[in-house]
Amino acid sequence: MSDVTAVNNLVEKYTQLKQEISKVIIGQDEAVSFTLLSIFCGGHSLLIGVPGLAKTLLVNTVSDALGLGFKRIQFTPDLMPSDILGSEILDENRQFKFIKGPIFSNIILADEINRTPPKTQAALLEAMQERSVTVTGHHYKLDLPFFVLATQNPIEQEGTYPLPEAQLDRFMFSINLEYPTFEEEVQVVKSTTSNTQANVNSLFSAEEIVAIQKLIRKVPVADNVVEYAVSLVGKTRPKSDQATELVKKYIDWGAGPRASQNLILAAKAHAVINKKYSPDIEDVQAVAVPILSHRIVKNYKAEAEGITVKQIIESLF
Repeated sequence: MSDVTAVNNLVEKYTQLKQEISKVIIGQDEAVSFTLLSIFCGGHSLLIGVPGLAKTLLVNTVSDALGLGFKRIQFTPDLMPSDILGSEILDENRQFKFIKGPIFSNIILADEINRTPPKTQAALLEAMQERSVTVTGHHYKLDLPFFVLATQNPIEQEGTYPLPEAQLDRFMFSINLEYPTFEEEVQVVKSTTSNTQANVNSLFSAEEIVAIQKLIRKVPVADNVVEYAVSLVGKTRPKSDQATELVKKYIDWGAGPRASQNLILAAKAHAVINKKYSPDIEDVQAVAVPILSHRIVKNYKAEAEGITVKQIIESLF
C-alpha cells in the first residue's frame, strides 16, 4: 500500500473513530482530537479537568475504540513503585518469579497522578521514555503501542505532589477539559440516566496503530515550517533574543527542545487527519497550546493579573 493510500485510509477511519467515541463522550471534541493525535504520534497526554468531566470515561472509550489493552492505576499517597511495575515473589518451587504490574498494557490511565509521592511518579518515567522497565536488575520491554494518559484535578491541591517540570516535559500534550455547554449537559444527563447502553466498536489493532505512528513520521515537512516551530518555542524563553515583551514580563521559564520536536510531530498528525500530505504553519499553531502550556512557567505577576498561558502562547503566532 502506498503512503498516499495509507493517509486516505487513516482519514476515513479517523472519521469513523470520532463517531464511535461520540456514542459515549458527548462534546469535548478538542480533548478527544488531541488525545487521538497523541496516540497517533506515540506520545503521552495529561488530561486536566475538574471532577465529573468524563476524563476516565474518555480514556476507557478511546482504548475500546482503538482495540487496545487498558489498565487503570489509581494514584494514592501510599502507592509504591512495585504496585505499578510489578514485583518478584517466591513461588511454590521456592524460585523467584516476576509478577507483572499494571504498567504492562497498551494504554495506562494514571488517575490523579499528582496524588502520589515523587518516588512513585518517577516509576512511570522510564516506562514513558524508554518503553521498558527495570525491576531487580532485570530489563523488561513493554508491548507496543504504549501510552500513558494521566489525569489531574486542578482545584483540589491539598495532599498533592505537583509533578516536577522534568516529568511534565515527558507528556506530549496537556489537555484541558472544559465544562460542557448547556445543550451538551442536557444530552449527558439524558444518556446517563436512562437504561440504554452504547456499544463502542473497535476499529484498529495494536499493529495498525504502530503502522500509523511510522506513517506519521514519514510525512515530509518544509524547512520554513520547522523553522517556524523552533522560533515559536524560542519566543517562550524570557532570556532569548526572540522573546516578546509579554513573555519577558510574565514568564519565568520557557519551553525546551522537546517542545519543538513535539510541535512538528503533532503538526504532521494534524495535517494527515485533515487530508493534507504535509503540515503548514496553521497545523503548528493548531497544536501549539496543548504542547506548550505545561512547559511554560508563569511568574507571580501573571498570576496576579490573571494572564493565562493560553493568551501568552496565542500572542506569539
